[in-house]
Amino acid sequence: MSRPRLRIGHLYADEMNIYGDRGNVLSLQMRARWRGIEVEVEAIGRGAAPAASSFDLLCQDRDQALILSDLLQTKGGFIQSALAAGAVVLAVCGGYQLLGRWYETAQGERLDGLGLLDLHTVRGPQRRIGNVLVDASNLGIEPRTLVGFENHSGKTYLGPGLEALGRVLRGFGNNGQDGTEGVRAGSIFGTYLHGSLLPKNPQLADLLIGLALGRSGGGALPRLDDARELDAHAAMVRRLSGRGLRVRRPAAAR
Repeated sequence: MSRPRLRIGHLYADEMNIYGDRGNVLSLQMRARWRGIEVEVEAIGRGAAPAASSFDLLCQDRDQALILSDLLQTKGGFIQSALAAGAVVLAVCGGYQLLGRWYETAQGERLDGLGLLDLHTVRGPQRRIGNVLVDASNLGIEPRTLVGFENHSGKTYLGPGLEALGRVLRGFGNNGQDGTEGVRAGSIFGTYLHGSLLPKNPQLADLLIGLALGRSGGGALPRLDDARELDAHAAMVRRLSGRGLRVRRPAAAR
């Protein structure tokens, strides 16, 4: 019987590796390998894109100005084709903003995004910087909380048919007004959480891996010993909540 295989595409790995977001790809890679899953990571830079249907999971970070022209000309169709073939997409900060219909630069210029999701981003009066705590109960993960670090001036607003990644308990999130953070739309996950997101939230990493493998016959993921990761996660939750919020753990990790 052949081993399960996961192919990850890291969009603009060299141009957009800011705030340690490369750690997201490393986390996915190692958590899959620890389970005996064969993993291949391909850095996808500017220029012609490879065959979209061969990827199970795509990761995209930031900075829009460096890659916008290439994204619209060569990668927009690639991402759409990968999604149509069942791929999972994780987009962080600027990569998240570019999934929408348009975004506004710091200079007030309105630029088109990929239009994959009904969201838009306007410039804010100041940067939103700091640690974030999110209630992500809607994702069906344990622990139900997500922690991370945000640093963005853009304020993102979701259209009426979109579901947020979670509800902000501490920090600004999408716009500092409606209490939302990120977006979950089918197999698309967008977020402002950096730092890196997935090593701090292994339960989210496993959700992405499980969804990505599901298209190729992968079953439920075996549990890993995440005691240290979950202890660190719980400590951050307690510090950010300021009220001793309890973190529920998967049964096998207690």
